[in-house]
Amino acid sequence: MDIRKLVYVSLFATVMGVLGLMPPIPLGFTPVPVTPQTLGVMLAGSVLGVRFGPKYAAYSQVLFLLLIAAGVPLLSGGRGGLGIFLTPSGGYLIGWIAGAYLIGYICSKMKGVSFLKLIFANIIGGMLVVYLFGIPYQAMMMEISIGHAAILNLVYLPGDFTKVFVAAFFAVKLQNSVPLLKEARA
Repeated sequence: MDIRKLVYVSLFATVMGVLGLMPPIPLGFTPVPVTPQTLGVMLAGSVLGVRFGPKYAAYSQVLFLLLIAAGVPLLSGGRGGLGIFLTPSGGYLIGWIAGAYLIGYICSKMKGVSFLKLIFANIIGGMLVVYLFGIPYQAMMMEISIGHAAILNLVYLPGDFTKVFVAAFFAVKLQNSVPLLKEARA
């Protein structure tokens, strides 16, 4: 990996950490809080996927989760450590890797980046894939049915759709304004 790719991977892991500075919004009926960090997953996939390819989007999430596992309190609310992966939120965290990869993959195959195409990629990778990892794991950890966990997760949809639009907007802006991101994929 060349230094430029390493810097971008580290930058998006840092974006995840910065988004973790915002406190989580706890919900009384589920132990999984509302956090802004899925926005970072979407941005990593949308930006790194276009410029460097999907594996670098996933690498940024792997780096971030390794820092979490090492105990660095970068998750929303100052949480960190291996134990966080054994909570109902653990599946969503692992889903961030797959979500960033899929967003990056979809974006790397696009003929020109556009707001609408990025919305599609972020819904598929940043919501659907993350939920596919998170909901079954949450159900297992809470000892409830997957259907019940899915119903509990309906409350996250408005916020996640907002993150989809915000990520698509900023990804298009970054692609058009950052010189290194305008170059053809290396």
